Amino acid sequence: MSGPLAPGSTIGIIGGGQLGRMLAMAAARLGYRTIVLEPQADCPAAQVTNRQIVAAYDDPQALAELGTACDVVTYEFENVPVGAATALASHAEVSPPPVALEVSQDRLAEKSFVNAAGIPTANFRAVDSDADLIAACAAFGGSGVLKTRRMGYDGKGQRVLRGAAPGDLLGLYAAMGDVPLILESLIPFEREISVIGARGRDGAVQCYDPVENVHRDGILHTSTVPARVSGPTAEAAKSAATKILTELGYVGVIGVEFFVLKDGNLLVNEIAPRVHNSGHWTEAACAVSQFEQHIRAVAGLPLGDPSRHSDCVMENLIGDDVTRLAELAAQPGTVIHLYGKAEARPGRKMGHFTRLLGPKS
Repeated sequence: MSGPLAPGSTIGIIGGGQLGRMLAMAAARLGYRTIVLEPQADCPAAQVTNRQIVAAYDDPQALAELGTACDVVTYEFENVPVGAATALASHAEVSPPPVALEVSQDRLAEKSFVNAAGIPTANFRAVDSDADLIAACAAFGGSGVLKTRRMGYDGKGQRVLRGAAPGDLLGLYAAMGDVPLILESLIPFEREISVIGARGRDGAVQCYDPVENVHRDGILHTSTVPARVSGPTAEAAKSAATKILTELGYVGVIGVEFFVLKDGNLLVNEIAPRVHNSGHWTEAACAVSQFEQHIRAVAGLPLGDPSRHSDCVMENLIGDDVTRLAELAAQPGTVIHLYGKAEARPGRKMGHFTRLLGPKS
C-alpha cells in the first residue's frame, strides 16, 4: 500500500460475528465499504456490511474473490486458517500479518514467542501424552491449568488441576481429545488486566489504558477502567504490548491479557491478534474506539488518540441477559450495543453495555 486508502475503498473482513459487525460499522463511519467472508448467511455483520460472500473461510475461490474485490483484508478472529491468510496476500494486503495468526493459534508457540521477546509468562510444558502430563504436573507441584494448544476460547478446552497424583492423570490426555496440550503453572494472581494496543503502517503505536477484567464460567463478565493497578504496573503493561506489536511487525489492534501478581509484576496470559472483548468500553469512553483504531491502522491512516474521557465499566450480555434491554435503556449514562443475533443461547454473547461512571479519574 503506497498511501492511506481513499474514502470509497473496500476493506475485506474474514469473519461475520459481532467483531466483524463492529469493524464494518467503524469502516462505514470513515467512508469505507466492506465485504465480509462468512459461511453463516444470517451473521451479525451481514446486517451492516455492503456485501457478504457466503463461503468457508478457506474456500480458495471465495478467498480469491474477496482479495480481488478489496484493497486490504483483515479478520475478526484468530482461528482464520493461516494458509487462507497467506493465499489472500497474493491478491490483497492482509493486516494483521499472517505471522500473528501463526503465533496466536498455538498456545505453546504464543508463550514461546512472548518469552523470546523478554516478557514473562506462567511456566509451561508441552503435553502430548499421559506420560508428558504426569511429568509436567510433577514439575509444577501437582497443579496447573491444562489447555488444548489450539482452538480454545471462553474457557473451552481447559481443565484446572490441583494436587493431582499421577494416577489421577491417567486417561486425561485422551479425555481432552487426543490433541496437543499445554500445561501452565497455576498463578496466584491478584487480578487480571488487559491492554488494547494498535500499531500503524508507519510503526507508530498507541495503547489504551489497562482495564481490569472479571470472568464468569470462563467468559468475560466485566471490564472496568481504570484498573486497580499502580502507575508503573500500567506503564509496564503498555510497554509489553508495544514490544509484542513491534516484534510481530503488526498492523492493527491487538489485545494482550495479563495476570497481575501481588508485587505488581505482570505475566502475559494470552495475546489476541484482533479487536478484543475487553476493549468494547472504548466505544463509549474514548473519542476513537478500538474498532475505528483498527480500521485506521489497516487503511494506513494516522492512529487516533486512545485517551479516555470517562471512567466506565463494560458488561457482556450473555444468553437471556439480552432481555434486559428495556431496563438498561432506562438507565442514564449507559451505552448499549446488541449484536443482532437471532437466538439467545446459554454462554452466547448477545451484546454488551458500558456504564459511564464520571469524568476520568
